Amino acid sequence: MRLIQLSRDSIAFPSPEGALREPNGLLALGGDLSPARLLMAYQRGIFPWFSPGDPILWWSPDPRAVLFPEQFHLSRSMKRFHRDSPYRVTLNHAFERVISDCADDREEGTWITPEIIDAYTRLHELGHAHSIEVWEGDELVGGMYGVAQGALFCGESMFSRRENASKTALLVFCQHFLSYGGKLIDCQVLNAHTASLGTIEIPRREYLEHLSIFRPQHLASYCWVPQILS
Repeated sequence: MRLIQLSRDSIAFPSPEGALREPNGLLALGGDLSPARLLMAYQRGIFPWFSPGDPILWWSPDPRAVLFPEQFHLSRSMKRFHRDSPYRVTLNHAFERVISDCADDREEGTWITPEIIDAYTRLHELGHAHSIEVWEGDELVGGMYGVAQGALFCGESMFSRRENASKTALLVFCQHFLSYGGKLIDCQVLNAHTASLGTIEIPRREYLEHLSIFRPQHLASYCWVPQILS
């Protein structure tokens, strides 16, 4: 296993199975963040993640963190909160604000650089990247964004400015995604927050199998039309 240098003249990626074990999942570096290359990466179970000033790094970790939307863990306290929630949830109403707020929400620094924001905003304009917004009155207080791959959604980041705002975004999105035939949410790497919501780890091989099955399953176009979800 060795790190592959990508060419700007080709959007091809090496097999994810060739990713390094340490650091876990690092597969390649270089290339660019063009829509064609980003979409090729997601089609192969690969995503970019790098610090400001570093070259673009491409990853496919093993194991992979995923959430089956029907298995979202709704705690008793969250169920009570959601029943009388002060929030309004929308889809694709403020993509640029959501991704920018995800960047600003990281006290330890962020990989969501202006270059990343521009690249994913372009994917959004092309109909591939989507945002979920949580509002309290007219204030954006939480949300998440990611990239659609048929019946699989690749979650990228979320943020929260108020109690349970990011949990609300994911809960309502799971319900919406399921109602249109969505099957799986990719959470990339497990953390305590996503684990508490029902995210589990599966072998990369199994994730890639799910991806190959779910990606061709196109959802009804209305799934991603800007709308009020709750």
